[in-house]
Amino acid sequence: MRSFLLAPVCGVVLLGAATTTDAAGSYLEVSYPPSTQASELQMGVVYRLWIPEGVSTLRGLIVHQHGCGTGACQGGATAAYDLHWQALARKWDCALLGPSYQQAEKQNCRLWCDPRNGSARTFLKAITEFASKSKHPELEKVPWCLWGHSGGGFWASLMQTMYPERIVAIWLRSGTAFATWEKGEIPRPEIPEATYAVPVMCNPGAKEKDDKRFSGAWNGTFAMFQAYRAKGAPIGFVPDPRTSHECGDCRYLGIPFFDACLAMRLPDKGSDNQKLKPVDMKTAWLAAPLSDRAEPMKSYVGKAEQVVWLPNEQVAQAWMEYVRTGAVSYTTPPPVAFHLQVTRKADQAVELTWQAEADF
Repeated sequence: MRSFLLAPVCGVVLLGAATTTDAAGSYLEVSYPPSTQASELQMGVVYRLWIPEGVSTLRGLIVHQHGCGTGACQGGATAAYDLHWQALARKWDCALLGPSYQQAEKQNCRLWCDPRNGSARTFLKAITEFASKSKHPELEKVPWCLWGHSGGGFWASLMQTMYPERIVAIWLRSGTAFATWEKGEIPRPEIPEATYAVPVMCNPGAKEKDDKRFSGAWNGTFAMFQAYRAKGAPIGFVPDPRTSHECGDCRYLGIPFFDACLAMRLPDKGSDNQKLKPVDMKTAWLAAPLSDRAEPMKSYVGKAEQVVWLPNEQVAQAWMEYVRTGAVSYTTPPPVAFHLQVTRKADQAVELTWQAEADF
């Protein structure tokens, strides 16, 4: 792998940006302190952005949103450096964004994971600043893929109701706000019809189902799946058989899911029209909830509005393996290494070095 991709970003500038560049792309960082205004974000946040090398015009933004708690917030600091997610972003000329909230140990997570409490406005503010600092003004208009774990899923599900026309697809790992607003624990959002046009995959851990602490993640995502699917939404349900609330190997299905949705929905390259394309239901596969078998939509017998939606055959094949094993097998060789160098040392030892891209 390219070791320099793992180097930390240099510097944090409040209400400003720091930039570093390497051979694979550029990293930018903006930070905002907590606001003292009740209607604004009550905790600090750092946004880190990676832009692939050589991209003249960005086509989208992939957001990797961590969950609640200080540990999750600290983990979110590494999201923009993830080589696997960078490979997805590079394929589609997208930027990769990793927010990291500065949540104190006993601070209420909903101060950020409910985007109506200021994190949506701060997110948009960061995008505007990144657009200026990166010399990519199109960043303010490109569509988003939203991946969220736990509180990040809570955040993404509400963003779906606020900005459906901006969202290519959403992955909800063990989290959604749906059950919370249904119970009246938070204000129920207005849900425009466009919300039900956004592809979503609900991905709880199977071991959450009977767990006293995390059963809400299972129940909430399943309830959202049923409610949205009943309205014809392109939404799926994919339990991870190996895990509880941790993420496991969900990336091995999540990245192909986003890849399929980006291929289906992104505006044509070079187009001035940034309106997302509608989901193509002709390529869909369907599966009964909690089963391990999917079929093409055209041959499926049953009520489509009650079953798991999958965007295409490739994702369906991966889904069938994932629900059985919690992983997806490799089917292609890794990318070919390049910049091979052989150096003979003074003690006659030979040093072999090379570079290689992450295996998409």
